[in-house]
Amino acid sequence: MSDVTPHPIPVNAEAISDLKRRLEMTRFPDKETPDDWSQGIPLSYMKEIRDYWLLHYRFEARAELLNRWPGFKTQVAGLGIHFLHVRSNVASARPLVLTHGWPGSIVEFQKVIGPLTDPERFGGRPEDAFHVVCPTLPGFGFSDKPTRPGWNIERIASAWDELMVKIGYERYFAQGGDWGSIVTTMIGAQNLGHCAGIHINMPVVAPDPQTMNDLSDLEQEALAAMKFYQDHDSGYSKQQSTRPQTLGYGLADSPIGQAAWILEKFYQWMDCDGHPEKVVTRDELLDNVMMYWLTDSGASSARIYWESFGGASSGTEVPIPAGCSIFPKEIFKTSERWARKRFTGLQYFNVLDKGGHFAAFEQPETFVNEIRKCFGAMNL
Repeated sequence: MSDVTPHPIPVNAEAISDLKRRLEMTRFPDKETPDDWSQGIPLSYMKEIRDYWLLHYRFEARAELLNRWPGFKTQVAGLGIHFLHVRSNVASARPLVLTHGWPGSIVEFQKVIGPLTDPERFGGRPEDAFHVVCPTLPGFGFSDKPTRPGWNIERIASAWDELMVKIGYERYFAQGGDWGSIVTTMIGAQNLGHCAGIHINMPVVAPDPQTMNDLSDLEQEALAAMKFYQDHDSGYSKQQSTRPQTLGYGLADSPIGQAAWILEKFYQWMDCDGHPEKVVTRDELLDNVMMYWLTDSGASSARIYWESFGGASSGTEVPIPAGCSIFPKEIFKTSERWARKRFTGLQYFNVLDKGGHFAAFEQPETFVNEIRKCFGAMNL
């Protein structure tokens, strides 16, 4: 534990000044031709973002909010990993690792850490308490950037297991969405003996061919969502899984380019009735963008796609206790019978009526309730 050191999110005045200069010098493209988001994020909105970011957003104040949760850094599998570690005051609290994805960050969990660690303040019971650990994926935020290939999902999953044991948790639960869902699934598949159960809000499960003549409404929705993603929404992943370095030059040089690359996905994947700021604030959106901009991690975060797409373990069976929460605007959805084909230890399955891809960010109360119900039925 000697190399676990405090690491709050820093406020670098020089970096903030550089950001403002770049925002002042933004060269915008011409306006999109349709009056909607079908060609991407609209020019008018990105001009609003630029003006707000430049004139009103104050990272110093936002960092104070983020740093109310203790941040640390330590070496795991040879790489410096940044993580939040918030211990509950409840003696019987259970350890829980929460993993974000792309284009998210630990910012997504800001509104759920309190209810998870101190449930009695938020309508829960002492037995609902967790010790919460939120690691930052390699190449993202304030974690180190790998300098050699090899940091794929399998390696991250085993690194998270190593991290949890290192900070004192021989048994723990794991939860994740987006890439965090895939990492969490792999923790369950590797089954190294420390993880007692998992919960995911984007289960990646192949449709069961034997059900194609008798599809439920949810299964039909899942197939339609998968087709929409492949036809209209997956260009970013093709770029990041094949040429992340080429993409990275623009993201490293232009804060508006980085913001647009991220914010369009929040619009597309949130259950937000046509605008992301209907469910989260502009400050919260920019907090998340800053985790990429300040750390110049546009290219390094994109490499998780290059490392992990087409991996041989994408359909690996998960034998340990598992739970799935299906939010209506999730990218990839599944039915319970499809999920059981992969998650053979499935103990909890629930379909929600509101929420999208960034569940903890969009619907924190619902997210916390799902965590409590899922892990409440599992033994540590």
